[in-house]
Amino acid sequence: MLASKPVGRQAAALKYDILTALGTYALSLEKGAQRLVLRFMTLMTARYNWQRNELAVGQREIARMWSVDERTVKREMAKLRALGWLVVKRQGARGRVTEYGFDLECILEDTRGCWVAVGPDFDHRMRGNDTPEKNVVPLMSGTAAPAPDISDGSEWSLAKAVLHQEDPATYSAWIQALTRESRAGGRLILRAPSRFHGNYVTAHLQERLLAACHDIDADVDQLTILS
Repeated sequence: MLASKPVGRQAAALKYDILTALGTYALSLEKGAQRLVLRFMTLMTARYNWQRNELAVGQREIARMWSVDERTVKREMAKLRALGWLVVKRQGARGRVTEYGFDLECILEDTRGCWVAVGPDFDHRMRGNDTPEKNVVPLMSGTAAPAPDISDGSEWSLAKAVLHQEDPATYSAWIQALTRESRAGGRLILRAPSRFHGNYVTAHLQERLLAACHDIDADVDQLTILS
């Protein structure tokens, strides 16, 4: 497959190929998903450092670039993290924005089905040598839960998607089965499938879940687990 880090003499051409793949992929999607990919492409062309695999830009600047409010930026960035395209390298702190990286291998894999639409030459070039290198460890097959559906756009579905991307094992074991019960102001109420499950999540994961939800929607400041 195409090199996942465009460097060297062919770097410029590789970048154009990645952008072409993303653009073709976007045009195959419905309006909402298409807009998300186009916003991602804008970040890539305007603010992404290809050499360092670094995107360090504040939400206010992104909101201005996308012509949206900062709440929308939070939700869209969460969707990109859920896709696996955007990875947090260093969490933001007071006076410092969050630093992200791009998972180009994941992006290429997701856009693979659209390469042939550009042309057979492009498809052949992008695929390159699909034989894995000897030092590449293949993904383990198993019973890991699939990524959650984020089509409803709720704070919990987006938070679940981010948690799935960050820790698939914990997600499969404890987070997947939690469902959104209701929302009352800043209090989000989730339901666990059993008392044991609910007690474990409350004791060991509640703060983590609350932080993920708050990252999606800053108004969420309480989390209750029912069983």
